Amino acid sequence: MQIPGLTDRQRASLDRWAPRAALVHDHSWGLVQTTVLELDDPHHGRVILKAGGPEDHHLARELRAHRDWLQPWVRTGHAPQLLAADEGAKLLMTRFLPGRLVEGDPAQDAPDTYRQAGELLARFHSQHAQPSSNWNRRLAQRALSWLERPHRIDAACAAALRAEVRTWPERGEVALVPTHGDWQPRNWLVDDGTVRLIDFGRTALRPAVEDLARLARQDFARDASLERAFLTGYGEDPRDAGLWRRTLVSEAIGTAVWAYGVGDEPFEQVGLRQISRLLG
Repeated sequence: MQIPGLTDRQRASLDRWAPRAALVHDHSWGLVQTTVLELDDPHHGRVILKAGGPEDHHLARELRAHRDWLQPWVRTGHAPQLLAADEGAKLLMTRFLPGRLVEGDPAQDAPDTYRQAGELLARFHSQHAQPSSNWNRRLAQRALSWLERPHRIDAACAAALRAEVRTWPERGEVALVPTHGDWQPRNWLVDDGTVRLIDFGRTALRPAVEDLARLARQDFARDASLERAFLTGYGEDPRDAGLWRRTLVSEAIGTAVWAYGVGDEPFEQVGLRQISRLLG
């Protein structure tokens, strides 16, 4: 069977790893240059194949995550095992994880889902920590860089955001830990009550609070019991007021500008609403 969305080099790698693999389902979003395919292979069984396009940067980060950070989750069956990778071809293959996406499932409203997610994230964050003296400066540069791109943020709001970002401290030590980078129900699976984790294309060393930003604007905002359950699982609340505010502002700007750039209007509105709330 022809496998869609692959370059010649990627097809050659797949032919070496799983020459008789058959397509089961195409999970690609279509908004970014990442092809995500569920395949069935006589040797490996059900697998997930991820392929990056020419401008894709997610596959390299996902591969680094598998090599450096995911073992605590893989050992307990909470994250997929890496089976093969060709970094130059931007291709990797992992074992298929069973489960339904939490997003849109009744599990998205269950506090126990968030308790488990908090426990899993605490385990991930606790692997490693290193100090950074330039994180605040990097965060400000990123926020201002987003605002230089095409967007539909109201001019007065954009001016207010620039003014705020320019007041952020440049100095100050911040602890960086392994973060998922897109920690929310659309990247969680639930299987017979057990939460499992997918999509590591944004994994990197960042402050721990970065992994709470998307939950805060979505699930925590609609149901405080979900936030309480998550923090119970995590074991503490890592949100320092100053860094938390800067993280939320940067996240809101990035969401609105990125979503506009890829034509995802509903997601753009999420960012715009968040900006409106933050600016009061």
